[in-house]
This record gives sequence, structure tokens and C-alpha cells, in this order.
Amino acid sequence: MQTLQQSINPAYLVSKAKNQSLFTRFINWANGQEPFRYGWLGVILAAHGCFLTPATVFVVLYSGNNIWMFVTAVTVMAMSLVTNLAAMPTKITIPVFFAGILIDLAIVAISLLNGFSYF
Repeated sequence: MQTLQQSINPAYLVSKAKNQSLFTRFINWANGQEPFRYGWLGVILAAHGCFLTPATVFVVLYSGNNIWMFVTAVTVMAMSLVTNLAAMPTKITIPVFFAGILIDLAIVAISLLNGFSYF
């Protein structure tokens, strides 16, 4: 009987440890990216400064020039810039970058919906 209990308990504990939330796994992955911090810094600054923000501002300007959308797009870039220049750990900079991408996509979607109403 003792052998049966010993063989069941470790399997139960292992399967229980694997049940982590998606957010916890993401934060653990972001913590593991700490050795690649300078690579992430370059990717984030280049992606936001050279591609995402200019593309978002372009869409905002050509869909009716809503000043609040323009300000939000620039603020999202500043959010990523400040977290990187403040040398925050990757568990903060990577989620801020991905949140910035989502906000930029929402701005583009809203601007396009507003722009289609003009035609």
C-alpha cells in the first residue's frame, strides 16, 4: 500500500505545478530575456520609433486628423521609450512594448473606422 501512495503523489504534484496562468508564464519568459536586454532595447526603439508610431500617425492624419489619437500614439511611443531609457528590467519593458503595440493597433482600427465614415 505504501508503494501505491508514493507513486501517485509525485505525479499529482508535477501536474499541479504545470498549471500556471498565461500571464505568469509570460512574466517568467520576460524574466528569462534579461541577458538579451540590449537586443530588446534596440528592437523596441527601432520598432516604435521607425515603424509603429510613424505608421500610426500617418493613418491618424489621413483619416481625419483627430488630435487625441495623435497624442495617444505619441504617448505610447514615449511610454516604451521611457521604460527603456530608465533601464527597467525586461519583465517591465517587454509587456509595455506589447501593450503599446495593442494600443497602436486600436488607434489604427478606430482611425480607419472614422476615416471610412468620411467617404
